[in-house]
This record gives sequence, structure tokens and C-alpha cells, in this order.
Amino acid sequence: MTATSTAPAPAPSPSPVPKVGPRALLRACGGPRYAVALAVDALGTGLLRPFLLLYGVTVLGLSAAATGLAMTAGIVTGLLCVPAVGRWLDRGARSTVVAASMLVRVLGVAVLVATPAGRVWPFAAAALLLGIGNQAWPAAHAALVATVAHGRERDTALAAGRALRNAGLGVGALLAMVCLAGGTSALRALAGVTGAAYLLAAVLAWSVRVRARAPEAASDRSRGTAGPEGAPPRMRALLAANVVYVFCLNVPEIALPLVLLTQLHASPVWSAAVFVSNTVLVVALQVPVTVLMARYARRTALVVAGAVLTVSYLGFLVVTLLGEGGGHGQGWAAAGVAAVSVVCTLGEIVYAGSATALVTALAPSGALGRTLARFELSSGFGLAVSPAVITALAPYGPTALWGTLASATLLSSAAVAAEADRATPEE
Repeated sequence: MTATSTAPAPAPSPSPVPKVGPRALLRACGGPRYAVALAVDALGTGLLRPFLLLYGVTVLGLSAAATGLAMTAGIVTGLLCVPAVGRWLDRGARSTVVAASMLVRVLGVAVLVATPAGRVWPFAAAALLLGIGNQAWPAAHAALVATVAHGRERDTALAAGRALRNAGLGVGALLAMVCLAGGTSALRALAGVTGAAYLLAAVLAWSVRVRARAPEAASDRSRGTAGPEGAPPRMRALLAANVVYVFCLNVPEIALPLVLLTQLHASPVWSAAVFVSNTVLVVALQVPVTVLMARYARRTALVVAGAVLTVSYLGFLVVTLLGEGGGHGQGWAAAGVAAVSVVCTLGEIVYAGSATALVTALAPSGALGRTLARFELSSGFGLAVSPAVITALAPYGPTALWGTLASATLLSSAAVAAEADRATPEE
């Protein structure tokens, strides 16, 4: 008779750093054609997105208020369409949904180019279509990558897609800035080139022909979830925390320029330098940092991201308080803000490399699309309210702005960490 050991199973060792070569990474991203589609789509978005407001005001002669309202309505409506995108994904569609998000933007650009001067409603329709396409894309892309890649290879592929997209956005924005010197005719041509880029990206994405089988709902119950129609409690806590985490994406674009210009009275060159360095660091470090953090659980990485962001917010608080005093302190304060922004960008990189990966790992197999849709809704909501929150807190001083962001991020990080004892190996 053989004795049965009652010794407890050894604790799982930290995950090794994945060895993902260039070919394997390209395959995990969906293949060469899909990678080109991502780059072209990002280039088109970089060409138009930062200058859509200028197009409405300069080319169409609309008021800034009407243009901004139309753009906001487009973003909000796009968010409302995300749940339908999730249901479509859960029926097995992958590359078709990605291509559709790009084709909707082609239609939006076509409406934009055809809009006569002084007409706000066609511009609003164009902004609506562009908003739907922009909001539908992230969940569709993440679902496609999750279908062709698994485990840590999937995490690295998602990180590579983000780095590629940031590079395309940066190049597109740079080209658009050069085109601004050409006046209204150059902006119209810019919109046309954007539409052509979206169309090419849609054709390439559709040609990949990735589709997933819709699994049985019983698989959801076997994974201990609340089923496809409801998010498990841990997922709800994660989504709530994500609303706060995502504020970091608007810090280089909104919070820092606001602080540098209105509180430290620094040159606009500093704001541009912070934005450029943020883009360069994300492009250069997103994949290496994500691979490095694969030594740890995804949830642990997300907690680390929250801690790094909290430290950076406290750093901004200290530098700004010292700089507000004027004199020699104000002279180096802008440089101090730029230095702390590097820490903030590192937190953003760790957050971006772990959050989507964790949500994908937590998602029930029969509700991947809807789970990703909920995550994108929480991200979209955070991105939508963060400008209003930041601009509302800033006039009350550095403590109100950075103290609030630091406290909220620390609490969110603690909420994510509180679930660690119930985490599965996939988390």
C-alpha cells in the first residue's frame, strides 16, 4: 500500500520572463498585415484627432463652443455603443469588428470633408461617427489579440500594439502640425488622407480573417464568475479602480500644461517637451517594461503601477509648492516637473501593460467581448471626466490637485491589492 503525502503543495514561483522573438511577437499581434493595419490606423488618428477642433473652427467657421460640444457628444455616443460591440465580439467576430471600427471612421471623415462651411449638424454627425469608431476599436483589438495569443505572449503583444499605436499617433500629429502652415486647403487635404488611411487599415484588418468560436455559457459557471450578463465582484472593484488609474493618461496632456503655464508661468516649450518625452518613452519602453513585469502576477504589477503614479503625483505636489514661491525656486520648478513626469510615464507604462492583460485573464471565456467592453467603458468614463476634474481642482492650488489625485490613486491601488489573496495563477 502506497502512502499518500499530505504535505502542502509548494507555492507557485514567479513567472519567468517570456522569451518572445520578433517573429513570435509579430504573430501574436495578429500577423504582418494586421500590424501594418494598426500602424496605418494610428497614423490616420494622429493626423486628425488633435486637429478636429481646429478643422471645425478654421475650415468650417464654427464657434469653438459648438465644435467642442459636437466632439463631446461624439465621444459620449461612442461610449454608449461599446456594449453592443462587446456582444458582437462574444458571437465570435474579431477582425470584422476591428475593420468595422475603421470603416465607421472612413464614413465619418467622408461626412467631415463634405460638410459645408457654417453647418454644425453635418460636423456633429462626422464627430459622432469618428467617436463610435474610436471607442469601438480598443475592445475589438484586445479581443483579436487574445484570440491569436495566450498567456504572457498575449500581454507582450498587447504592449507592442500600444507602443506601435503611440508611435503612429506621434508621427501623424507631427505631420499634421507641418500641414497647419498650409491653411484651410491643407486641413481639407489632411482629412482626405486620414480617410484613405482608415480605409487601407480596414481592408488590411479584414483580410486577417480572425474569428473565435462562441463558447458555451456553461464555461462561465465553471470559472466561478457571475455569468456573461454580470461582472464578478472582483471585476467591479477593478473597473472602479480603473476609472481613477486612467487619469494618468491625461496628466501629460492636460494637468501638466495647465500647471506649467498658469501656476509656474513657464515657457510653453516645457509642456511640449513633457508631451514628446512621454510619447518617446511609451514607444521605447512599453514592451521591455511589460516583459520585465511578467516576473510578477498581473495584479501585483497593477498595484505597483498605482504606487508609482502616487509617488509621481506627490512629486508634482512638492515641486509645484516650491516653485510657486517665486524667485530662484520658480526657475528650476519647470525642470523638476519635467523630471517627475518621467516617473509618471513609467507608472503609466506599467498600468497600460497590466490592466488590459488582467481584465483579459479574468474574463469568462464566453464573455470576453462584454468584459473588455466594460473595461473600455470605465476607461472612457475616466478619460471623459478627468479634464473637468483636473481643471476644477487646479484653481484651488497644488495640494487640491495633486493631493486628491495621489489619495484617489492610492485608494484604488489598495482596492486592487485587497483581492490578491483570492487571485488565481492567471491573475
